[in-house]
Amino acid sequence: MPEAYIIDAVRTPRGVGKPGKGALSHLHPQHLAATVLKALKERNNLDTATVDDIIWSTSSQVGKQGGDLGRMAALAAGYDIKASGTTLDRFCGGGITSVNLACASVMSGMEDCVIAGGTEMMSFTAAHGAEQANAGIKPLGMGSGNMALDALHPQSHQGVCGDAIASIEGISREALDALALVSQQRADRAIKEGRFNKSVVPVLNEDGSVALDREEFPRPETTAEGLAALKPSFAGLADFDLGGTSFRKQINRRYPDVEIQHFHHAGNSSGVVDGAAALLIVSPAYAEKHGLKPRARIVAYANQGDDPTLMLNAPVPAARKVLAKAGLSKDDIDVWEINEAFAVVAEKFIRDLELDREKVNINGGAMALGHPIGATGSILIGTALDELERSGGRYGLVTMCAAGGMAPAIIIERI
Repeated sequence: MPEAYIIDAVRTPRGVGKPGKGALSHLHPQHLAATVLKALKERNNLDTATVDDIIWSTSSQVGKQGGDLGRMAALAAGYDIKASGTTLDRFCGGGITSVNLACASVMSGMEDCVIAGGTEMMSFTAAHGAEQANAGIKPLGMGSGNMALDALHPQSHQGVCGDAIASIEGISREALDALALVSQQRADRAIKEGRFNKSVVPVLNEDGSVALDREEFPRPETTAEGLAALKPSFAGLADFDLGGTSFRKQINRRYPDVEIQHFHHAGNSSGVVDGAAALLIVSPAYAEKHGLKPRARIVAYANQGDDPTLMLNAPVPAARKVLAKAGLSKDDIDVWEINEAFAVVAEKFIRDLELDREKVNINGGAMALGHPIGATGSILIGTALDELERSGGRYGLVTMCAAGGMAPAIIIERI
């Protein structure tokens, strides 16, 4: 089977995802996507007429984030009209899936140059959600008819699921807060040492001035005492009236013996941010013809479904599945990136796979840096690649939970 190479990976810094407050919140989502696409073109002297496709991930494809950002952003970035584009949604997992599909296209031999990535402006989705609420439109999972709240697979809110999993697994608030503190400390170290500099490109305003050229979300002043003082975020939401049911009741229908305790809060949950990322994926023949030096090759990728009621537990079986596909063991992996959607996701991942904590989220994670839903997976693949090059490691594994009880995964090998 032909191989697929990663030539380059770029991303924006992540801006605070609050309308009118974050440094990127005034920009159009298409502008963020075009920023990283322009960077790929300029950094690699890319002839965009040879780009077979652009596979993009955006979870909330509404309003300004609708209308196929993959194609529209390419046009905004000045790409040749021959460079087609499409946009997908696998909730939080879309940024890995866009890369996996790009790799599949190249490895099938049908295409030679594909760009994969994603964008999410949570400042926009927050504003859009507020507009819907003011109009009396209920969000997903709150009686809108858009989420399966049936007897077979009752679903809940992801934050309540995180608390439920911690309760089931016996993972304490102290352990979750400890992981959150490590995430902040590692992110602070990575930023100070310039570990993200190779991939991060500044976002400019329309007039050419700098909108954001650094990570905006991290809180390096975080302390264990400060985290311990934060109130749980999802206790009230667990009992929100969904018209005769609630998120707590949905979980207890499947798990009647679980007494959900509430441990997650703003400090040990992923940050709400804006951001975009993109990777250039090519065949060996394309790389040779165009004088491009590959940085990594794709070893294997996989998708895994799991219980949608608990929603967040698929990363562990996804990691095992992709390791089996690659013919590797966990000891072969030098860099692990597991998205910190909530502290319990990463903590359970580490415990279940019995991993060396020094190899997991080495440069911090979403609790410190933020989680721009559809873009995060693409960001993490680039982060893993940068770390492999910095440390001299060989293999990196990236996975993350996604709504509906799913997890995509990918293993890359540094070249």
